[in-house]
Amino acid sequence: MRQEEKKTIHAAITGAVLFLLIQIFRTPLGNIEDKDLLSALYLIIGFCNVAFGFAIFAQGWLFFANRLSQARLYTSALFLGVCIFDFLHTLSFVGIPAISSYINAEQSLWLLTFSRLASALGILFIFGRGDKPVASAGKNKVFRTSSVLVLGALALFIFGDMAATRMSGYSEVDGLQHVMNLAVLFIYLLAVGIIVYPGKTEKSASLLIIIRSLIFFALGQVFLMNLLSVGELDYLFGMLSSSAAYYLLLKGVYRLTIEEPFQENEEAEARINYLAYHDDLTGLPNRRRLMQRVEEMLLQSERDKSRGFTALVIMNINHFKNINDSLGHYAGDLLLQLVAKRIGNEAKANEELYSMGADEFAFLMTDRTGVENCLIRAGELLRLFDTPVQLESGEYHISLSLGMSIYPGDGDTAEQLIQNADTAVHNAKDQGVEIRRYIPAMQMKAKERLKLENDLRRALERDEFYLVYQPQVQLETEEIVGMEALLRWNHPKRGLVSPVDFIPIAEESGLIVPIGEWVLKTACLQNKMWQNAGYRPICVSINLSMRQFLQPNLAGKIDVILQDIGLDPCYVDLEITESMTLDKETAFDQLNRLKRLGVFISIDDFGTGYSSLHYLKNMPIDRLKIDRSFVSEVLEDSNNAAIVSTITSMAHHLKLKVTAEGVENQEQLQFLRQQQCHEGQGYLFSKPIKAAEFETFFLKPSLGLPS
Repeated sequence: MRQEEKKTIHAAITGAVLFLLIQIFRTPLGNIEDKDLLSALYLIIGFCNVAFGFAIFAQGWLFFANRLSQARLYTSALFLGVCIFDFLHTLSFVGIPAISSYINAEQSLWLLTFSRLASALGILFIFGRGDKPVASAGKNKVFRTSSVLVLGALALFIFGDMAATRMSGYSEVDGLQHVMNLAVLFIYLLAVGIIVYPGKTEKSASLLIIIRSLIFFALGQVFLMNLLSVGELDYLFGMLSSSAAYYLLLKGVYRLTIEEPFQENEEAEARINYLAYHDDLTGLPNRRRLMQRVEEMLLQSERDKSRGFTALVIMNINHFKNINDSLGHYAGDLLLQLVAKRIGNEAKANEELYSMGADEFAFLMTDRTGVENCLIRAGELLRLFDTPVQLESGEYHISLSLGMSIYPGDGDTAEQLIQNADTAVHNAKDQGVEIRRYIPAMQMKAKERLKLENDLRRALERDEFYLVYQPQVQLETEEIVGMEALLRWNHPKRGLVSPVDFIPIAEESGLIVPIGEWVLKTACLQNKMWQNAGYRPICVSINLSMRQFLQPNLAGKIDVILQDIGLDPCYVDLEITESMTLDKETAFDQLNRLKRLGVFISIDDFGTGYSSLHYLKNMPIDRLKIDRSFVSEVLEDSNNAAIVSTITSMAHHLKLKVTAEGVENQEQLQFLRQQQCHEGQGYLFSKPIKAAEFETFFLKPSLGLPS
């Protein structure tokens, strides 16, 4: 239970106990001989009430006009009238001649009743509904209305028929007045219930303070209703309770309409400032903060030439995109958090970790004794990921690529150091190494890469792509049973660009999707044209990229292409990689949709990825393609020979076909035949060749045209 809730409960209990004690030990104040002292006490307490009421008014009218809210404005207008009634009541009750000649003591109690009735109804109306900001221009209208109502009430009170409000001395009150006092008490309690009940949600501290003020208002009303004579102790305690209620209401309204909104604004500004300099996912300082920190470091180094080396390391998670695409963004986010935590926990003095966005982090090391020391520390960071990370779907081994820039030497500004470290990490990924320190030659390669991407975007429009085909051979008979379509790029200035250079760029940029569709259409159309020309039908194998495979409408797209071309799906073999099946549920759904089309499905480069044998036996696939890295050394490396033998045997048990890639000599062919491998492809049979050459060397006429 919160502190303010405890205070509210204590206030209610204290009020009830106080009232009972006073009733038990009741002593009329009329027995006190010093009437001047009593009048002074009444006057002081009454003026305190008036002062609190005026403070509530001033709080809404004069102060913090730029933070005006409906509750504060209406409360201010309400207590302008309430404090006027209380002021007149106090002066007339203690017998100030200027007022008591117009309003006697009996009538002053009616002023008190009107004051309490107005406050009860007003508080019920204001705090029983939601609050909202209002324009400062609207307050003049509210206060004009309030002033008219107050003057009207005073005129009615002074000049109206007073017959209904006659009293027979201080010992009794009129029945009507008693009913009104009961109504006031009921309204106070009703207001407490209405504020407390809605939604039964946790109330703010300000509302709990306002509830406490209502409790004291109700307690004061009980004291005033319990009067046997106006000089009794009940009246004094009733006025004291009202003073406490006024004070709490002043405090509560201030907190509700000024302090809490101000704190919310401050918290929002702090949150905005935090997000401006921190990554929301990992909580790490971001690139903007890194820029500031490096600039600070450069200034310090300018002032103090004795400072050591500073190294900026950009770290990139290898194959993060595959994990993110296969396991989903939730798993990707969790992986980023785990990587940040693992590195952050190992940071030492003069070391700071930053998030650069996506799957990149920056590690800043200051005051180092030398470059070698920086490289050793970077190697230690890499070793942190020798142990796997635990995601919800299991354990995964990940690795990082690191790029480093050193100050002084690799840049004179924060932007240069960050850019050069970023260039170095991309160079490390391209070269397949763990760590690279920046050298100027890398910048030229980065610019070349950017230019290549721009050219790649226009290659489709300019018809610069073409396909080559590599035959797939039945190993026992050496008969051509299929072909794999492979993409080539004939750049108008560079000439032939290696797929190793442009396929990764197409993957990263997303261009692989339209390029992949072009490959699919072109290969299927070529196959259909050969069938129409009378050649024996064979299957064409087409590689799918990760981005293509994850398209929800992939099966629909392929179906439309096949129907437009008129090619039977049984002459199409779609090749996927093991990494595409990491997200088992998504992969199974996609594969089932593709199989319903009637196409064949193969797992390419089998043995190099993450396939689970448990899932493999249930996958709707037709073929395993053994990666060329195993086939190329089956005669020199017994481990590779065992892997090829195991994959082939497993495929036979699962009733899957096996194709060996990279067959280059007769000895490899003989070994694969011994393992009963079904098919092979490689330079032993043919390198990838253009369509016209493939037609000349490998296609045979059909005994009849395909149906």
